Amino acid sequence: MTAPQEELTAPLPQQVRQRVVGWAAAALGALPADEVPSTLKAVARFAPAKRARSGASQLTAALDSDPLFRHRVAAWTRADQPDLARALEAGENLPAADPVVVAALAYLLRPPGWPARVMHAADEAATADRVAAQDRHGAQVAHLTEQLSKARAENVAALERARAEIQTLAEAAEQSRRQIRKAEAEMARLRASVSQAVAAAEKAQQQALEDRAATTNQTRRLRARLDDAQAALEAARRASREERNSDEVRLRLLLDTVIQAAQGLRRELALPPLPHQLTLPADAVADGQAVTPAAVGVSDLAVRALQADDPALLDQLLALPQVHLVVDGYNVTKSGYGTLSLAEQRNRLVNGLASLARRTRAEVTCVFDGTTLDVRVIQSSPRGVRVLFSPEGQSADELIRRLVRAEPDGRPVVVVSSDREVADGVLAAGARAVPASLLLRRLDRA
Repeated sequence: MTAPQEELTAPLPQQVRQRVVGWAAAALGALPADEVPSTLKAVARFAPAKRARSGASQLTAALDSDPLFRHRVAAWTRADQPDLARALEAGENLPAADPVVVAALAYLLRPPGWPARVMHAADEAATADRVAAQDRHGAQVAHLTEQLSKARAENVAALERARAEIQTLAEAAEQSRRQIRKAEAEMARLRASVSQAVAAAEKAQQQALEDRAATTNQTRRLRARLDDAQAALEAARRASREERNSDEVRLRLLLDTVIQAAQGLRRELALPPLPHQLTLPADAVADGQAVTPAAVGVSDLAVRALQADDPALLDQLLALPQVHLVVDGYNVTKSGYGTLSLAEQRNRLVNGLASLARRTRAEVTCVFDGTTLDVRVIQSSPRGVRVLFSPEGQSADELIRRLVRAEPDGRPVVVVSSDREVADGVLAAGARAVPASLLLRRLDRA
């Protein structure tokens, strides 16, 4: 009877998960390509330093859900940490080892009782973190105490300096008082001189008042002339603005008149709004008694103009406005160069179609059958050519018919295929069908 599988009863601690992801990222780079899980193909292409950082979520999911991948990572870790892995699998106590490393290694190797060892190691790591935090807190308290003592000493020194400065200021104040008394005596001597000077100043002031009155009158006259000039300038500016506004009003009135006249004419004629898809005159003629290529078939058109295998016939079709050329890829390549490998056939046809698209400016879509492919094919699409592979469960013929049905009525669509069933299907949908030999001759001529 198989022993019950042991599981963690709580989420894997963050530090342990980071260490496990780091080992998984390193082991992923050493795995052969065929052993890399499909969900980690993109992560395996990352640089080693980027793998654990950008692919952490994918690596974690693969470790949790893919036992084979976890076993391969465990084998790589056992080779990287042989002594620790051996002691862990033997059930020995590892007091000297890093508890985070022990927990991560127990999660990967999964010896008996590994969930308890993971949680025990995680608890030891958490306890170590708390002790370290307490040590850091004690160091901070000691540092702050030292800073407080230093600040107190600096305050005492600043107080002593302030007392010395106060004494110096008191001495300076006494000296200033002596200088003030000396200045007062000097001021008394000067008062007499000031009285004489005041008399002279009053006389000069009277003369200045007379001169000021004359200057004021002259300034008043000049200000009146300046006011007149400013008023004239403002009037000229106002007239210019009014003229410009009048021109703008006349232009806006003319534009509104034209718009309202057009709207009134439309209401008077009761013109309906334009439909979303217009029926062009040429479509109306085609729906009448005129014979269209879709009605008579390409062979009839060739009889009236060109031979059915003449490449000029394809040039005429590709000259139609907004034409869409849809190519049955393998039907054409196997008719023209079936001795080549499928990859060489695709490259040769797609490159030829790219050259044809550049010359004709037609929309070109090349469809290959993807149901027989064992592996995913990466096919480059040159500019101007849309390359499609039919999805699983659908043939290229069905995809071609879907492309034709997706086009709006009236748009010219040309399908290149020698398959009679494909030709009949696209003709029923309104497209033109031409044989593969016509396109091959056109590409050979180019």
